[in-house]
Amino acid sequence: MSYEGQAWWITGASSGIGAALATELGARGARVILSGRDEARLAGIAGDIPTDTLVLPFDVRDDAAMLAATTQAVDWATANSGGLDGFVANAGVSQRSRATKTDMQVYRDIIDIDLTAQIAASQALLPHMTARGSGKLLFISSIAGKVGVPMRTAYSAAKFGLAGYADALRGELSIDGVDVHVIYPGSVATNVSRNALSADGTKRGRSDEVIDNGIPADDAAKTMLDAVSNGDREIIVAQGMEEAMGEMRRTPDQLFDQVAGMVAAGYMDKMEADS
Repeated sequence: MSYEGQAWWITGASSGIGAALATELGARGARVILSGRDEARLAGIAGDIPTDTLVLPFDVRDDAAMLAATTQAVDWATANSGGLDGFVANAGVSQRSRATKTDMQVYRDIIDIDLTAQIAASQALLPHMTARGSGKLLFISSIAGKVGVPMRTAYSAAKFGLAGYADALRGELSIDGVDVHVIYPGSVATNVSRNALSADGTKRGRSDEVIDNGIPADDAAKTMLDAVSNGDREIIVAQGMEEAMGEMRRTPDQLFDQVAGMVAAGYMDKMEADS
């Protein structure tokens, strides 16, 4: 699959994996819509992309702003590329705190940002993509969304939930021409641990050695987009023990195919008829 001439929208595009994906998509010829809260940083990244870009700053927790951005993104993509070809649900925040010490508000905040807001943005785009009969949805989960990791109970809960939503959605959309990919990064060299929430909800403010020595974000982005081009539905981007952990919990392709077969055979229609 070629990205040339396509239009892609990325949330959390002001740094880390989101910024790297935006840059790599531009290098592969795609037009890119960049969203996040920091307009100046988004504009700086957009300035380094050789293709057409649109900067749409907003907070993913602001439903009204998200819906307005969705309209702008779809209109811009339609005018320039015939429609939105891909959406990357990447915005998120991590955690570094023991469950026994963590305020409940931290759980609410992380699940709101990493799960609920990503579902809301995806749901807003579904009518456009299903009407076109094409498109790709990429959900950035985590190895912590495959294996529960200590000090990340809220983060694991959100990332497991995001993968569950995406897997169920994939089955539903399998008859509509829209592809769903879930990406499980391990340690990637970003500010994820520096920006992680502590037990009281404040930013941790320091990084982890394993993150600092992780996969360069640019390399991770290349691997992700290559796997999407290859049609991989579950994409593990990790190394060493993290890669082994992810592979141990990998979902067999046969199971994805079985779910798609249920939908093709009328499973959803029967469920609706019986309700």
